[in-house]
Order: sequence, then structure tokens, then C-alpha cells
Amino acid sequence: MTGKRTYGDRCGVARALDVVGERWALLVVRELLLGPKRFTDLRAGLPHVSSDVLTQRLRELGEAGVVAHRRLDPPGATQVYELTERGQGLEPVVLALGRWGSTAPVADAQAAIGPDALAVALKTQFDPARAGALDASFELRLAGQPFRARVAGGAFAIARGRAELPDAIVEADPGALAQVIWHGRDLGAAVRAGEVAVSGREPRVRRFLTLFPLPPDPGTLKAWPATPSTMPPSPTRSS
Repeated sequence: MTGKRTYGDRCGVARALDVVGERWALLVVRELLLGPKRFTDLRAGLPHVSSDVLTQRLRELGEAGVVAHRRLDPPGATQVYELTERGQGLEPVVLALGRWGSTAPVADAQAAIGPDALAVALKTQFDPARAGALDASFELRLAGQPFRARVAGGAFAIARGRAELPDAIVEADPGALAQVIWHGRDLGAAVRAGEVAVSGREPRVRRFLTLFPLPPDPGTLKAWPATPSTMPPSPTRSS
């Protein structure tokens, strides 16, 4: 990683940011958490990054041992990128950061959410207490991309690919499903409007969609006004 910028700080936080602190780096990691992707698939999941910047980030993450690339066997014979074991170690960091950021205001109300971003958000917000003894599997087809999801033993798992004999299949644009899960959109209304399609055991789907509550809004901390009249008094020194 010769020539790459560094904070020049021995602290572990600074050293981590030397690796993943550049713009788009952690989002590349997010896109690969659920499995390998081709370059074009990464571009689709990160539509606002240029090809040159994405290529540079992949090269840097590769040099850092976070991302590897390999060529699929025929007939695919295409190159894919995937997280290394070291890269997979970033999953709890990404999930914790996503949970922390989920209470922040959305800067652009029209901003889209991609299939992998929604799938990772589900992992971020899963509440084991709400799941209780639920044991069910689902196939989520987000913008046509299949994800297999399972809730069992108070745990949640999701991965890219089709589910075997799921209890239900849910098809939706990721943004439409996000509206149902987090923004008060009624599932029935979304189904009637053609925004979401459900096949299989709809009552289980309804329960499933309640397992991912947003954390409570911590509120906005008020900064202490930096004016002499409102600053806390300095301690007096006895003579």
C-alpha cells in the first residue's frame, strides 16, 4: 500500500481507518458481506461511485488483505470479488455502524436502497426478543435478486441465493419493502398497489417484517454555546 495516505497514528482505530477509511471502502465491504460479486454487480449496488474509484478501492482493499478476487469455473468464467477472512471480520463493525447510523436523518429523501444494503440492514436491526420461538424460512426477491432468510432459535441469517422450500416468498423493490418494515406502510396496501407480492404463509411474513425495529432515537445532543457568558464557571483557586 505504498503511497496510500495514513493517519500516522499507532492507535488501532487509526490503523483500521488507514485501511477502510477512504470514501466508498466500507460500502464495498457491505456489498460483499453476503457473498462474492462481479465488478458490474458492485457498480449496480453502488450507483454513485465511478468505475475508476471503485477499481482503486478494490485494489487498496486487496493490498490490505480485505478483498480477494478469483475467476469462476466455466461456464461462468468471470472474475468475482469476495471478502477474505480478515474482511469478514469487519461484519460486526459494519452492522454496529449501520445500527448507529439508522437514527441519523436521511440527507436525501429520494435516495434509493439497494438489495444488499436492505439485506444487511435486516441483519443490523434484527431483534431476537421479538423473534421468540419463531422458526421459519423466507425467500426475499429484492429487485429480482434472491436472498434466503431464516429465523430460528432467536437468530437471523440471510445470504444471497434461493431458499429451499421457504414458508413464503416476498417480491419487492428494496425501497418498497423498506417502507413496509420501517416507515409505516401497510403490507396489505403495498400488496394491493403491486409494490410487494407475497406467496405462501402471509401471517408468517407479517410477523417476520416486525422483527427489525429501528433503535430508539437518542435525540439531538445540544452543544454548549461557546460564548463567555454561557460557559461554565472556572473553578476558583483559593489563596
